[in-house]
Amino acid sequence: MNRHAAEQRGAGFLLMPGGIHVKNAADMADLQKLSETIGRWMEREDRFARLLGIQLQQVAPGYCQVSLEVTDDMLNAVGITHGGVTFALADFAFAVASNSHGKTAVAITAQINYPSASRAGDRLVAEAREANKTGRTGLYNIEVRNAESALLALFTGTVYRRSDDVMDWINGEKT
Repeated sequence: MNRHAAEQRGAGFLLMPGGIHVKNAADMADLQKLSETIGRWMEREDRFARLLGIQLQQVAPGYCQVSLEVTDDMLNAVGITHGGVTFALADFAFAVASNSHGKTAVAITAQINYPSASRAGDRLVAEAREANKTGRTGLYNIEVRNAESALLALFTGTVYRRSDDVMDWINGEKT
């Protein structure tokens, strides 16, 4: 298991990424399978993410890692990656992580800072982590880094969790 895998925490509970406590390995496996199903569906169905070439690397409840390679078409007038491309990558990681619990989550705020730039040929990796989760909202921190692990962007977003399930969308019950 990788560093984001669940680890044992006293009293017979397992702690998953995003601070989710589950009673046993079967519950953990079910939540992980749900997260992966949702993540793969979002990767397939998000047309803008597909257009940019965003690839899902990892997903777990409250966690997501995605990447893309910067192409010449993604550069702004001064030859660096357009901020909208970096924002879109972070936003997709945010979307997958926040929907990974199974309830439909929609952004209500998002903010980004760009401490460094990237260029054509760079591989960008966005990693979303759940900072706080309540029944109706969630707060996420997303870091975008290059292959040298330099911080390119820091994105913070808040979601509102609706009452509908993501599986209803996957199964075609919502349009």
